[in-house]
Amino acid sequence: ICLILIGGAIGSMIFQLLIFPSILQNSYFAQFQFIKNFKEGKIIINNREEYLITQETALEKSIEQVDKSVVAIHAKTENGTTYGSGVIATSDGIIITLSSLAPSGASISIFSKGENGAIGLLAEKPEVLKRDVKNNLVLLKIVETNLKTCEFGSAKEVKLGGRIFLVGIVSEKLEQIVNEGIIKSFNNDLIKTNMFETAVLKGSPLFNIKGTLVGLTTIDSQGKVIAIPIQKIKDFIGNFSEYRENKK
Repeated sequence: ICLILIGGAIGSMIFQLLIFPSILQNSYFAQFQFIKNFKEGKIIINNREEYLITQETALEKSIEQVDKSVVAIHAKTENGTTYGSGVIATSDGIIITLSSLAPSGASISIFSKGENGAIGLLAEKPEVLKRDVKNNLVLLKIVETNLKTCEFGSAKEVKLGGRIFLVGIVSEKLEQIVNEGIIKSFNNDLIKTNMFETAVLKGSPLFNIKGTLVGLTTIDSQGKVIAIPIQKIKDFIGNFSEYRENKK
């Protein structure tokens, strides 16, 4: 075995020092892609590795695209404080989250990620525009402008086995958390994923690999991440313009 290893090492050295330089200088071999890649300084990887790298790059870009649209929700009541997340729906301050995270009569504070990357207080005592206790959804309104938003998807973008990720804020630590997985099953009322999380990440927006909003998450008693589908959210919201018209 030692002789085989030594022979292989010597053969590799001979190829790199004598044979490969000759190949690079031979015009016949210049037509081959791996020679072109080598001369251009490109990293040569196989198709599967290239696919995985492309997927991970897409995920990182999507996270960067949406992370500033995610907010933390702190709701103080006589019984204590509830923590969760939500998502900015419009640049002028409409936020969608779970109704259970913004109970009636609570003193609510909202935190978000700033341009410097730090998470800080965005607003306090938002107005409740609309609430649906049955479907556990609520619309909040803060007085802000030029807020970062995300793209709302459609029911067609919720696909079995589709790659998804959530972005939430662990409110007590003001730390942003990301988790990724796939859609295990879905219907008009619920999306089930293969992800597990703690209850403090309830309300975290769920995105597909393109960074498009496809749901709003909650966490069941076993820690499984499930989500309210995007179409149900859009049906609840209706037309954003009606909220602005009501203010006039």
